[in-house]
Amino acid sequence: MTNQIGLLVFDWAGTTTDYGSQAPVHVFDRTFSARGLKFDRADINAPMGMEKRAHIRAMLSTDKGTALWRAAQGRDWTEADVDALYESFEGTLAQVVAEYSHLIPGVAETVAALRGMGLKIGSTTGYTSEIMKLVTPVAAREGYAPDCVVTPDQTDGLGRPTPFMVYACMQRLGVWPASRVVKVGDTLTDIREGKNAGAWAVGILTGSNLLGLDEAEAAALPAAEMAARKARAREAYLAAGADLVVDSFRELPEAVAAINARLAEGTR
Repeated sequence: MTNQIGLLVFDWAGTTTDYGSQAPVHVFDRTFSARGLKFDRADINAPMGMEKRAHIRAMLSTDKGTALWRAAQGRDWTEADVDALYESFEGTLAQVVAEYSHLIPGVAETVAALRGMGLKIGSTTGYTSEIMKLVTPVAAREGYAPDCVVTPDQTDGLGRPTPFMVYACMQRLGVWPASRVVKVGDTLTDIREGKNAGAWAVGILTGSNLLGLDEAEAAALPAAEMAARKARAREAYLAAGADLVVDSFRELPEAVAAINARLAEGTR
């Protein structure tokens, strides 16, 4: 067996599609606002990448979330409330997710280049398999169709940051050990998922949830402020355990070459 990278596992929103991961941000905002809770974008983004029921639970479990719920509802939240919020989130997401599921610039060409290097392409997500039925056709029409799509409901609800969706990609595509796998994402939860699987983990800056900017906001931001935001995001990725951080998806072929060189040297 070659000691080189054989599989890349990509996240979806904020990594390959939906620049800035806008769909889940807007839907979470609508879901909580409907119940009198107003979170800012940073609050919503903090658990991003998790299975969505777990994401809701994580937001409510913060001091701010607990206080907002008590103020709006006059009592503590329960698991029944998490279930109700989740059902509302999924229903709203199903209505709008396709609108946001366009490819981030450079994804189709870069995936083609990676496949030309002999790499298999897997994907994991915090979305359910039903939601992905709405997302994947849009991406496919624009030139991106991974070799497998794994969702938390296919791994008994064990989503990120657990490693089981990455393991499912490895099993389905026949690539092992985990040292031959690279997990690529735009959230800290993506990085933790990759590291928990024993894989390499690469964070992406442009278009990421971690930057929290849509395309118009990114284009309007002064260069100095963008550089400062990217520097902060880079440090956050590295603190979470990222092996590499790249500016954009287009840099992944070079990132894979760098990892292969480290594998050949026996270093990580």
